Amino acid sequence: MTPAKRMEQRLKRLQEHLKRENPVLVEAVNQYRELDAVAQRLGLLTAGESYATQISWWPLVSILGTFSAGKSSFINTYLGVDLQRTGNQAVDDRFTVITFSPDGQVRTLPGVALDGDPRFPFYQISEEIEHVSAGEGARIDNYLQMKVAPSEKLRGRILIDSPGFDADEQRKATLRITDHIIELSDLVLVFFDARHPEPGAMQDTLEHLVKGSIRRTDGSKFMFILNQIDTSAREDNLEDIVSSWQKALVQQGLSAGSFHILFNDKLAVPVPDENVWARYVAKRDTDYKRIMARIDSVNIERVYRIVGSMESQANQIEQQAVPRLREALQRWKVQVLVGDVVGLGSLAVALLAMSIEFGYWEGLLFNPPWLASLRGNTFFTGVSIAIPVLIAVGLHFLIRQKLAKRMAERLSQKEPYGNLAAAFKKSTRFWRSIFQTSPAGWNRRTRRRLDGIRDATDRFVQYLNDKFTSPSGGKDSAAPGTSA
Repeated sequence: MTPAKRMEQRLKRLQEHLKRENPVLVEAVNQYRELDAVAQRLGLLTAGESYATQISWWPLVSILGTFSAGKSSFINTYLGVDLQRTGNQAVDDRFTVITFSPDGQVRTLPGVALDGDPRFPFYQISEEIEHVSAGEGARIDNYLQMKVAPSEKLRGRILIDSPGFDADEQRKATLRITDHIIELSDLVLVFFDARHPEPGAMQDTLEHLVKGSIRRTDGSKFMFILNQIDTSAREDNLEDIVSSWQKALVQQGLSAGSFHILFNDKLAVPVPDENVWARYVAKRDTDYKRIMARIDSVNIERVYRIVGSMESQANQIEQQAVPRLREALQRWKVQVLVGDVVGLGSLAVALLAMSIEFGYWEGLLFNPPWLASLRGNTFFTGVSIAIPVLIAVGLHFLIRQKLAKRMAERLSQKEPYGNLAAAFKKSTRFWRSIFQTSPAGWNRRTRRRLDGIRDATDRFVQYLNDKFTSPSGGKDSAAPGTSA
């Protein structure tokens, strides 16, 4: 089976699954097919690749943080299932993707279950791991596992529990997975351990996460949680501890995300002063409601994010990929022309020098006795002219090939919109003139297809607005891609 057919089967399975779990997104897969076709014409994607497999089609909530910060206890409480092991020491060194179990059973599946399924956020992550850490891609089960649990909180939603995060000790592969999770997540809960109240404890441990959120345009999806804050109740210094952590985050440059406190009633020990304890409980309950509200909102946010990603890809192709390819092709054209002048000029000078010194055919070191009788022959004259022309043409294509290869090596193979280097190679194939500075596959028809995708996206957003907010006050709305 060809890669193209294999990808088409995966997209069909994705649509079948969406029909059951999230029907509103079924039509979006068709628009991604259209977007893939444009990218494949340009050479940004191969026939076996799809933008649809680069996103998570289900709401994704990631839970990251330090060792013993209470992540597993929080997950068990939220799900109402004792799924994750808890304790003061790290008990699992793998990322755990938690999904809904339709048959009421709790199961643990290996990492390959995620790596080979385009419906989940770790599809083909083994290739990413291999790129950053050679040999580790084949050991995907050492990094990932999937657990299924019969909790309604998981229906149509995915949770990810990370191993205790220590940036100084983690391998490159683990950092790559963490970045991948953050990129795809709709909500990122970052847990700190309040039992280690000194802000310096996070200086090395969470520097990667905090500074990563600073560079992002979607930093509001981060929620920083100071967990097990009940340990400070006897000293009644809740505000001081929270303030010190907030200050530490600000010093790291963090200006986005929100800060909250939590503790587990089952593990907490109330203090004798009822007023102090009541204040802690009230603050905890308020923050917990806010966290739950954000988790509940990711279902709607994810739908809009998928649609927005489709329009973003279309814009990136037209506004980033095509201009960069044009710029590269223009530089390549100039380099080839300069190379032709130097190379062909040198060839012409060499031939002229040989003809002056030895005579034309002597310069080619081919002057047998029978040659003199042919010098007046018309055919022979044509051949004599064709030989240097063929040499010149061959030299030209050699120059353009070498320069195209060198230029391609300087271009990125992994941009959000695809493989820029591969698209450049497609645009510099031998049958394309060096004066064609528009990328291969880019024309009015391609622009119209992108305009059509953007129009479909706008209709989809209007459909979602009517479905979720009904601004017109009506009860019914048209399906995306149809007229209301």
